[in-house]
Amino acid sequence: MKKYKIVLLSGDGIGPEISEVSKKVLKKLSKNHNFDIEIIEKLFGGIAYEKYGTPAPDETLDQCKKSDAVLLACVGDIKYDSLARELRPESGLLKLRSALNLFANIRPVKIRKSLLDASTLKKEIVENVDLIVVRELIGGIYFGKPRGHITNIKIPKAFNTMIYDSAEIERITEIAIKIANQRNKKICSVDKSNVLEVSQLWRDTVLNITSKDKNISLSNMYVDNAAMQLVRDPCQFDVILTSNLFGDILSDLAAMLTGSIGMLPSASLNNNGPGVFEPVHGSAPDIAGKNIANPIAMLLSASMMLKIGLNEEEAAENLETAIDKVLSKGFRTADLADGSSEVLSCSEIGDKIMDEI
Repeated sequence: MKKYKIVLLSGDGIGPEISEVSKKVLKKLSKNHNFDIEIIEKLFGGIAYEKYGTPAPDETLDQCKKSDAVLLACVGDIKYDSLARELRPESGLLKLRSALNLFANIRPVKIRKSLLDASTLKKEIVENVDLIVVRELIGGIYFGKPRGHITNIKIPKAFNTMIYDSAEIERITEIAIKIANQRNKKICSVDKSNVLEVSQLWRDTVLNITSKDKNISLSNMYVDNAAMQLVRDPCQFDVILTSNLFGDILSDLAAMLTGSIGMLPSASLNNNGPGVFEPVHGSAPDIAGKNIANPIAMLLSASMMLKIGLNEEEAAENLETAIDKVLSKGFRTADLADGSSEVLSCSEIGDKIMDEI
């Protein structure tokens, strides 16, 4: 029997609720598909700061490095916004990504037929959406130096540095090529090369790398146009390749094509070692503890973990099929309610999914 060790980071807000559902589902899947999964829970984010004075304790990072995969719920709360930036939960995310060298963020955006009416866009615009955003994750303006504040002047200033080297762009482009070759062999690289020198290097490097694979069809698009096109005609996209800042914005925009940001998973990967699998949504502290959160994005992240991180494809397929069956029967969480569906709590919809596995 195969044995896996995963680290579960429940984090803040609704994290513990959706993590509890995920634990039960993973245990049942492991039993049904004859593998053993050890779930090690560690503090991360605001809750870790409260106990250890840091959002990313060394013990947590060490356990993550030793694991087969990391399943992360969500972090953050407005009550931590007054902390120094390096102590905020979001800084813990940056530290985790850097510690595990997670340079590639993969966000699939696919419409589930049972939720077509949940999208704020017209049905004919979104019904065939099936795209993947490939985002560079540990470079660009989020990590660039120098950065900081200048306060000893009459008008205070702050500054950040957007920086990439060609090697960073090459390796994320190679990930996009690999994914595109498994799909429709189309890549749209998104940048702002008409204004930014760093984007011109991005565009030149992507062109150089993709030109070596004659199967790949490459197009380029400015980020402002890409945002508009995602709303106007999202079906034109297959694989979107972009930088850290632009990918952060565009992937959240693309998430809403599906009707709820609570429906989308993501994977953050490196070339070797454990990946981190997490829902796209935030910690939603305003509904934390009310048992009304949508756990489906967390479960779909667990599915990505099973498929990509553990190579348990049958278990992943089983989980996704179970989710689709529950949705097709008209069960919803509050964020997906359409007036005719039966609204269930977080734990209740988890139980329904368990019944279908």
